[in-house]
Amino acid sequence: MTNQDRLLTVAEAAERLGTGARFIRRLIQERRIRYVKLGKHVRISESAIAAFIAERTVLTAAESRAARYGKAV
Repeated sequence: MTNQDRLLTVAEAAERLGTGARFIRRLIQERRIRYVKLGKHVRISESAIAAFIAERTVLTAAESRAARYGKAV
């Protein structure tokens, strides 16, 4: 998390991912996304949302082959 990283509420994170708050709470409970605990409040940094998306982005077949052989796409 960088100093300029904005901390999002569960509702804001859900909106950013296009899901419901319940899904975000499950990700937090299962420790599948990084979060910050501020007393009883839970916040998710924008960089944690970006990392979550990047880790779960599926490559196309062409991108996968190119990555395997070190070629540019």
